[in-house]
Amino acid sequence: MTLCRRGTAWFTPRVTLDSTLPDSATLVRTLIAAQFPHWADLPVEAVDASGTANAVYRLGDDKAVRLPRTEGSAADVATEHLWLPRLAAQLPVPVPVPLAQGAPTEGFPWAWSVCTWLEGTNPLPGDGTWAPELFAADLAEFVLALRRIDPVDGPPAYRGEPLASRDAETRKVIAGLDGVLDAGAATAAWDKALAAPAFTGAPVWVHGDLQPGNVLVADGRLTGVIDFACMGLADPAVDLIAAWYLLPAGAREAFRTAVGADDASWERGRGWALSIAVMELAAYRESNPAMARNAWWVIGELLAG
Repeated sequence: MTLCRRGTAWFTPRVTLDSTLPDSATLVRTLIAAQFPHWADLPVEAVDASGTANAVYRLGDDKAVRLPRTEGSAADVATEHLWLPRLAAQLPVPVPVPLAQGAPTEGFPWAWSVCTWLEGTNPLPGDGTWAPELFAADLAEFVLALRRIDPVDGPPAYRGEPLASRDAETRKVIAGLDGVLDAGAATAAWDKALAAPAFTGAPVWVHGDLQPGNVLVADGRLTGVIDFACMGLADPAVDLIAAWYLLPAGAREAFRTAVGADDASWERGRGWALSIAVMELAAYRESNPAMARNAWWVIGELLAG
């Protein structure tokens, strides 16, 4: 997962895991043994991932344990346990289905999850070595299926605000990156996105964070979508970020046609991708090479035209 908006800020510091806690795999075994003893004999293996919200561990062959890295991420656990089972049956590819919700303990201060394990690997951003048109079709099918789900009682997405509400923060971040990227070109692209007509329709279900760390592929096809912490109801243009985060230039038009994005939606999608990418680059340039690499790719593609 990447930076998600809560309240009015994108960079509000949140409590992080106490460095004095035991080794993570040991901690997971301890939590499982205490709260779900019927799984205590299953092996635990840390998963090497670039996500910033949760540490993930494989539990046996078919389960995953997700330990929130921050207090804010822990707040997502209850939402995922409520909504993911309802969404899963209506989506064309597997998503993690919650199996058990762990309670805070003296050794770990927040709620945590056990969910189904999904096979697959994270794609490289814009990988065109396979048949990207097929991947584009898979992504479009997922996005459209999510949009069709009944929105009644759905929560607002973390990226459910109007694009224009990100204006001041996005300009501030771009200015701070002057000399690292072409701030003039980035500002011009942002101005163009803001000039697009605002979304005035009824909000729909969105994943909110369709980028390499949150999708799974095998043989160039979409096999699963993970990390729904940003999910909820929003402008459907939010999920168009997949065009720049996941697809090479030659496959974007096929994706756009399949999802039926008009000019205004497409431009807002470009704006969302740019705003998210520059914020990720600013936040992770020195600390998370995989996230920074994704952000660089997206910014380069957006500024290339």
